[in-house]
Amino acid sequence: MTNIGIRHFSPALFAYTFLTQLHLANNQLQELPSAIGLLRLLVHLDVSGNALTQLPVEMAMLTGLKTLLLFDNKITSVPAEFGSLYQLEFIGLEGNPLAEPLKQYLLTDGTVGLIHFLRDSCPVPMPPPEREWAELPDGKSEGESFTVFCYNILAERYATASMYGYTPSWALAWDYRRELILHEITSYGADIICLQEVDKDNYDNYFSPQLKEKGYEGVYWPKSRVRTMNEKESRLVDGCASFFKTDMFELVNKQLIEFNQAPSFRRDPNFKYTKEIYNRFMTKDNITVVAMLERKSTGSRLMLANAHIHWDPKFRDVKVLQVAMMMDELHNQANGFAKNPPRCVPKDKAPKYNTGTDIPLIVCGDFNSIPNSGVYDFMSRGFIEQDHEDFMQLDYGNYIKDGRKHNFSLKSAYARLGELPFTNHTPGFQGVIDYIWHTTSSLEVIGVLKDVDKSYLDGVVGFPNAHFPSDHLCILAEFRVKP
Repeated sequence: MTNIGIRHFSPALFAYTFLTQLHLANNQLQELPSAIGLLRLLVHLDVSGNALTQLPVEMAMLTGLKTLLLFDNKITSVPAEFGSLYQLEFIGLEGNPLAEPLKQYLLTDGTVGLIHFLRDSCPVPMPPPEREWAELPDGKSEGESFTVFCYNILAERYATASMYGYTPSWALAWDYRRELILHEITSYGADIICLQEVDKDNYDNYFSPQLKEKGYEGVYWPKSRVRTMNEKESRLVDGCASFFKTDMFELVNKQLIEFNQAPSFRRDPNFKYTKEIYNRFMTKDNITVVAMLERKSTGSRLMLANAHIHWDPKFRDVKVLQVAMMMDELHNQANGFAKNPPRCVPKDKAPKYNTGTDIPLIVCGDFNSIPNSGVYDFMSRGFIEQDHEDFMQLDYGNYIKDGRKHNFSLKSAYARLGELPFTNHTPGFQGVIDYIWHTTSSLEVIGVLKDVDKSYLDGVVGFPNAHFPSDHLCILAEFRVKP
């Protein structure tokens, strides 16, 4: 659509959200409508040789742009919000009366330097309204209750400029993020806190002492690769950290589930390892940290599992196997927990648990799996078929010969109201991958923390940013223990 005298756009153009290139050079355009920000897949945009005097800030949402040609217009400035165009390789602004200091940055540092300047100098937008609390219909508030907070905090070493080029450098800095993370954790005052991507150095020197002052005790393990590291390197390995209020709970026991140690396979003397187990499953170092808690006032028990499942969508099979093995181990651990006498109250006053499945169970964390995945199916249905597509027709031997099942009746805390629109938000992905699962036989959801204000999100290309210190959202739910 070049050289044809276009003065105005038809709104219908912006319904073509599949467009990757748009050529509008040498027309008579005096402005670009804000709706151009809807064309999120654009890689190449050419509006050279028009009569543009300014650019809409909504173009900052076009984070896939690699080429932006604006030659020979009347543009004096570029919105600071364009700092989010982190994939931009070339911006053409010659032939415009561009003002300083933008002109100098472009001249000396090129496109990348200009974008970095805009990104780091962009004014901080207004913060969103506080996330609302949703009370579930018919949720009974009487009886024992507790709250669970779950958050992948984005480890310091993973928050790189190459991964999060749209985030201002000051907002990506760990000193800034960790204070915001701690504020977010403590502001909700949850009884139980489950964090993922916490490295040992920050656990020992920051989160554990800070939360101890707030009345919490912690349980922590780093991922399995820590064994291959020297002392200095090992302190940078991330893991899972669970905290609980010491005035409410006592820690009875703690366990680490290491998937690459294949505990479920080792218990079967006839199990035969396949090449997929060696090459795909046992090469991943994900973990689950388990805390067995007893309520000090009543002697009631709680199994708490804090999981971080493998991330790569090319390994859907591994994700399902990790979760299946986790549930195997939790079943065995819960049965052992049920046999222990109470610690906090006399035996005749404590609840009785005949089997491990009688004990309330919370399984939360970053599952790196969306709601229509095999992981979600398995957790919510308690069963997954041998021929489920997420096993990818790979050979896992007898372990999946008859499918896999678990003996807990689990449900996501958000399932009744509907899962959030997302718990992970980046330019390339928005979806739910974090969950708080609970046993429906022993726990009832009273309320959950709702999503982020939609009008705020209209101007956000992704997290982290000035207000959200991780690429994940925290999730929070309140539970009542059923009598």
